[in-house]
Amino acid sequence: MKAAVLAPAVWRTPPKKYGPWEQVSSNIAEGLAEKGIDVTLFATGDSITNGKLDYVIEKPYGENPDFDSKVCECLHISNLMEKASRFDIIHNNYDFLPLTYSNLIKTPMVTTIHGFSSPKIIPVYKKYNDTNYYVSISNSDRSPELKYIATVYNGINENEFTFKEKPGDYLLFFGRIHPEKGTYESIMIAKSAGMKLIISGLIQDEKYFEEKIKPYIDNKNIIYAGNSGPEKRDELLGGAFALLHPVSFEEPFGLSIVESYFCGTPVIAFERGSMPELIINDKTGFLVAEMDEAVEAVKKIKDLNRKDCRELAENKFTRAKMADEYIRIYNRILSE
Repeated sequence: MKAAVLAPAVWRTPPKKYGPWEQVSSNIAEGLAEKGIDVTLFATGDSITNGKLDYVIEKPYGENPDFDSKVCECLHISNLMEKASRFDIIHNNYDFLPLTYSNLIKTPMVTTIHGFSSPKIIPVYKKYNDTNYYVSISNSDRSPELKYIATVYNGINENEFTFKEKPGDYLLFFGRIHPEKGTYESIMIAKSAGMKLIISGLIQDEKYFEEKIKPYIDNKNIIYAGNSGPEKRDELLGGAFALLHPVSFEEPFGLSIVESYFCGTPVIAFERGSMPELIINDKTGFLVAEMDEAVEAVKKIKDLNRKDCRELAENKFTRAKMADEYIRIYNRILSE
């Protein structure tokens, strides 16, 4: 089987720091390669893979403000589509735009939907309901207007994360700094619980950061550690007492939760979106409805066994398991 995996061109695949879609695309490509699949990763020219790499965009446009994002997207996506006949299957991880090529090529396309940026994009998915194969990343993140072939949870390379049996003395917020991700709420939870908070992530909303986050940063009790790469991510997640994830939107998955588990660190999250699918309440963390509950949950974290977090991650969220599930989907499509 020859498979093409289409990653975004916003960041490198895998990303140096932030880049969840690029991270998942990398995990899919590397997982397939480890299973003996002839896989070509379509990503930026600086990307890293054990498969083959094909590209027309030398550097990520997210790092180059002079690049036009739409031009990069069009050149990048069309590069794969013009080579579609070389592959048995195309695995699209770049949202809805590649779908517009799917009726013009003969190679079947699997599209993993990494969440919906807006309800306005659903008409594009609806148009290709009968000619594409959609995969959701959680059961909660499904549109009733679309047809799905499967749900496949994101899997990661467990070798990049170090299990720490003993918890650290700080709470951690790890993710993009944006109102919907709950950075401010994490600060309030940590202050009420009387614990230090470390914040790490890409500042996606500058105004929010300046007005709601920066005034609390004192580099003692509230620390901003920047946008962390893989090594720092492993260190921060492993050293945390708990990961805070007080989201205010229907989170489609949440990679940081699974990454936290591999380090043995439990998670306190607002019960939104996929959180009930990822968190076993009172075992790998706590699902709460509001901040006061989150503060109470911090007190109960010490009663949890960090080994349970690692065990759940190894059973459900490995790169190998994800690759096996996608290979089954590919074979099912090709047998049709």
